[in-house]
Amino acid sequence: MATAWDVASVGWSMVVLGWLVSPVITLILPKILSRLGFDAAQKLQGLVISIMPEMENTLRAVDQERMMLRGKKSNSDVAALDKMAAMLRHAREDAEDIFDDAHEKICVGDFLYGVVQSFLDGIARIIRSRWAWLMQWARRSSLCRFLEHASGEAVTIGVAASNEPGHVTINVAAPSGGESIPVTTSAAASHEPTAPSSDSLGRCLSCFSSSFNFVKYYCTSSFNWLRFYRDWSYEVVGVTTYQENATALDVVLTAISRWNLNKRIEKVQSTISEVTKSPLLGTASKSAPDDIANKNRSRIRTASKRKVFGREGLRDHIMVRLREIPEHDAASSSADPCYSVIGIYGVAGSGKTTFAGYIQDYIKEECKDEKLFDTIMCIHVTETFSVDDIFHEMLKYITGDSHSNISDRGALDKKLKEALCGKRFFLILDDLWVKNKNDQHLEELISPLNVGLKGSKILVTARTKEAAGALGADKFIEMPDLDEDQYLAMFMHYALSDTRVALQEFEQVGREIAKKLHRSPIAAVTVAGRLGANPNISFWKNVAKLDMLNYTMDALWWSYQQLDPDIRRCFEFCSIFPRKFKLEKDQLVRLWTAQGFVKTSCATEEMEDVAEGYIQELVSCSFLQEKGTGSGVDHFTIHDLLHDLLVKVAGNDCFRIENRWSKQGECQEDVPRDVRHLFVQKYDGELITRKILGLENLRTLIICVVEENRPVEEKVIESMCVRLLKLRVLAIAFNKKCRSTSNPSDKFLVPESITQLKHLRYLAFRKSDNCKVILPSALAKLLHIQLLDFGLGKISDFTCAADLINLRHIFCWDVSFPNIGTLSSLQRIPFFRLRNEQGYEIKQLRDLNKIRGMLVVNGFENVKSKEEALEANLAAKERLTELILCFLTSHTRGNGNAEVAAEVLEGLCPPVGLEALLIYDYNGSRYPDWMVGKLTGGPKNLKLLEIYGCSRLGPGPQLEAFPHLRMLNLEDCSWDALPGNLEHLTSLKALKIEHCMNIRSLPTLPQSLKLFILRCCDVELMKSCETEGDPNWHKIKHIPDKMVSGQPHSIYHIRRMFRVSAPVPTLSTSGDGDTTDERR
Repeated sequence: MATAWDVASVGWSMVVLGWLVSPVITLILPKILSRLGFDAAQKLQGLVISIMPEMENTLRAVDQERMMLRGKKSNSDVAALDKMAAMLRHAREDAEDIFDDAHEKICVGDFLYGVVQSFLDGIARIIRSRWAWLMQWARRSSLCRFLEHASGEAVTIGVAASNEPGHVTINVAAPSGGESIPVTTSAAASHEPTAPSSDSLGRCLSCFSSSFNFVKYYCTSSFNWLRFYRDWSYEVVGVTTYQENATALDVVLTAISRWNLNKRIEKVQSTISEVTKSPLLGTASKSAPDDIANKNRSRIRTASKRKVFGREGLRDHIMVRLREIPEHDAASSSADPCYSVIGIYGVAGSGKTTFAGYIQDYIKEECKDEKLFDTIMCIHVTETFSVDDIFHEMLKYITGDSHSNISDRGALDKKLKEALCGKRFFLILDDLWVKNKNDQHLEELISPLNVGLKGSKILVTARTKEAAGALGADKFIEMPDLDEDQYLAMFMHYALSDTRVALQEFEQVGREIAKKLHRSPIAAVTVAGRLGANPNISFWKNVAKLDMLNYTMDALWWSYQQLDPDIRRCFEFCSIFPRKFKLEKDQLVRLWTAQGFVKTSCATEEMEDVAEGYIQELVSCSFLQEKGTGSGVDHFTIHDLLHDLLVKVAGNDCFRIENRWSKQGECQEDVPRDVRHLFVQKYDGELITRKILGLENLRTLIICVVEENRPVEEKVIESMCVRLLKLRVLAIAFNKKCRSTSNPSDKFLVPESITQLKHLRYLAFRKSDNCKVILPSALAKLLHIQLLDFGLGKISDFTCAADLINLRHIFCWDVSFPNIGTLSSLQRIPFFRLRNEQGYEIKQLRDLNKIRGMLVVNGFENVKSKEEALEANLAAKERLTELILCFLTSHTRGNGNAEVAAEVLEGLCPPVGLEALLIYDYNGSRYPDWMVGKLTGGPKNLKLLEIYGCSRLGPGPQLEAFPHLRMLNLEDCSWDALPGNLEHLTSLKALKIEHCMNIRSLPTLPQSLKLFILRCCDVELMKSCETEGDPNWHKIKHIPDKMVSGQPHSIYHIRRMFRVSAPVPTLSTSGDGDTTDERR
């Protein structure tokens, strides 16, 4: 039976053997596999260099044939080409998945190689150190001393004759792996008397001692030779170089995975070959102009200014109707509503939406002195509209707050009635869809409107006369056609308004093209937009020969085909959303980036910047239509005809389940099995189980609404993670009161199985309440993850965030990651809380120079000097637009060192491009030089400044450094006077002063002010501002909009009015020291 020593000996032998042969295996195995045809690196290189470009060229050729044959109405051939295009798109996605898998294995390979290398090096160090210890132990052992002492008698005789000491030297490797350490034993001549001994015994002991020394020397030399051999195998044969060049992947991939990789790449190649052999390629394109594909893509042009042509007569007619006001303004009854309805109808693309927006702008800008209406609302109605959504949007127009926290219909109805009561309103319902005139949703929609004043108006636009009259219109207006000259003027405006060319020559060709478009406004703006991108007269003449422009949909198809292929791919993705869906710019950018649709031209170029250029291009040719809300957030919609086009182009790749009003488990259509991107309007566990979990090629799953009466089951999310393995985007919007059935507490647990989605880039479990989000540590395995979005949830206790090296965006109410400074790709982090702990220092911000948008930093009581504050390197964060600095919590308020606080704020100089700065609870002894204009740096373009809770006595700071300031908001400040140089801020539009009790008078205010709010301040000051003839009254006399001692005014609404910045939260500290959102 083997003893413990036997087992240990075998184990050590295996370790040493593995240590010796590892470089040989590392060198030879990839070469053997390469000989067998499984060289992964070479295959991937071929995929990048030759296969992918060939695929893109083939797809471009197929799309051109689709366009040309569609113009010739060859339906069977078009269907075949549609199928080929889908095959190529799917092959492209397979290739992208191959790159994902290879990247993952390279990362895993590098990790495992590092682990194994560290293990072997550790074993080597142990062996070396133990070997040296063994030699020294043997020398010190009693047996060794006995043998040396015994043999010393014999040796001494010879040594003594020469009077020289005897030496035995062994070179033992140093434990550190450096040079060998000489260990010398000395057999000095003994002067002690020795016992007599026989010659035979002496010779025996001498021989035994010499043999023992020889064994020691031989073992040591062998170890050094083996170590030299191993080092030589790395350094001379070239294993190290080979690994650095490509074989981390080759070593880790097994033969089976290599075989699969080879087959997957061959499948992509075979798809391309199959398509290129089709006889349909090259038939229609032979008759097409050479430059029809616009091979030389021009610069991205800016959008032409929106302008309405030939609608002056219709506008004047509508304005007469809008000015009709009954004699009495009293609130109406149900039998006699306070409003009248005007209905406009016309075919898709006739300009109804543009005209509705034109009327809205005309009333606001040209008729503002008449004050026709107290509030104007313009709502775009989707085909499956939600009454709740429309009510929320109406509230946002009226109060500046959508009150999205109200989900109960009764409470929402009551809130809207309160907002409308006593107001004369103008409501535009654009593109109303009516399937049944007795639809109860129409009754619900108009039920709260009857509380307004007489003379209120509703303007309805629709495709049919029946829909236009569904709300009781007493007169209908059909959208008229433009005359030929008006149409040509519009066409040329959108084609060449920003280009300097010989207009006469282009106008002659433009007239020929315009005639083909049959006065369709949507065709004019899209075709003109593409022609404007290539102001070449030869190109224009070739386009004028195209018969396909005679049909509106074919003209749209041609315009679409002129886009860059990457932009087309991004635009096709938009067909996943329902008609009239509001597309938020930043969300589109992040979705396109997550899907890999955005291609950069150099390493320093950011994907988000390229994607924003794509959006600019789509806007310039009216494929995306801007829907500004004045809040600083860009929204877009897609025209219905363009949406129809995208649905045809994308085929089964994109699909929508619009089940808002359906019963549980119902879905009218079958979901295509090959769908790639899926949008679900309303969460339904049964629907997902029956129709979605089997979609093995699904890459996007967006669930728009989760109702509180249908909570998300944890088993459904688990099933998604286990079965939908190709997902790159997973987004679920949770209702505020909706909780997981298996986790009803105030915590949200992200399941461990999420790590099986190895392609995942975009993870959004958007919570609308402040629950605690628990992330599994295994989330760090998601190597490709770019975005984490948990809404108003709070992420904490996640210590592995530093491993998410590709993370670019974090969305949540609060986040607590240690060592977040290692995430150098990070662009969005909502909240950074400083702590007096390692990993939470202010220096963590130093290298996060890609941060853009808003940044909130809390806990400056943990920063002790200007030098520490400078480590944040805020001035280098050039893409930062909004900065919120929170100095004190409720635990430290009033206890901070004023001089330290001043030094810290001095070191927090923001970047030059900052637009909004909010400072909370600053108690410093002075104001920083970058604020009062004593430095050349600082945010010179600042538009919004808000200061809350400043406890420093004396006058406010001289804001000479901010000449472009548009809005100044001061609350709870201890100042005894406002800044004295306000009259020099000639760009200032709004000034709000609230709860500043020590201010007794106003300084001279700039003439540029449009809004002045004074609330809850010194009673005498407020009284003097309302007393005619008082000096303070004179100082605000020129301001058109004044509110003194009134109700609280939403600061969000003020920002929205003057468009100074995107909405930022107003923060305060709660009793536990946490920062909360009051959204004043």
